[in-house]
Amino acid sequence: MIVFDLECREGGHRFEGWFGSSDEFTRQQERGLLTCPTCGSADVGKALMAPNLARKGNQRSNAVQRSEVSASPAPLTNAGPSIPPEAAELFRKIANAQAEALKSSRWVGEEFAETARAIHYGEAEVEAVHGQATADEARELFEEGVEIAPVLFPLLPPGKAN
Repeated sequence: MIVFDLECREGGHRFEGWFGSSDEFTRQQERGLLTCPTCGSADVGKALMAPNLARKGNQRSNAVQRSEVSASPAPLTNAGPSIPPEAAELFRKIANAQAEALKSSRWVGEEFAETARAIHYGEAEVEAVHGQATADEARELFEEGVEIAPVLFPLLPPGKAN
């Protein structure tokens, strides 16, 4: 079995579809058998989705050192019947608001902590910035009184998306 993130092109609704193979998805799409569970539209296609890369059984998990961000929210999908449609729509609106806010912010990458600190202490021009910081760097900034906020949804740095 293979799972695809699907999107209704009329309403922008996102949902999952399970298929026996990629060819099976194509056959069902060509025959008009795929419909949006929210609005019933038959104009359904694959949505962009991140690959699921499993670790080998003999590898240990490495802790994530940094959070990555950019101005494009990751695709939201309906995670199943436990999330009501209203909640999924609310998450979608929050992700879109985050993306809009990041458009007026400058990406500073791994220099986030230093840049935020320089702005706070008047050593750099005041501007909205976003980037990467370790948990320790974020804690230090908070303790110094530097106003920062985490992004709510995972994002990719500029140039990292395909």
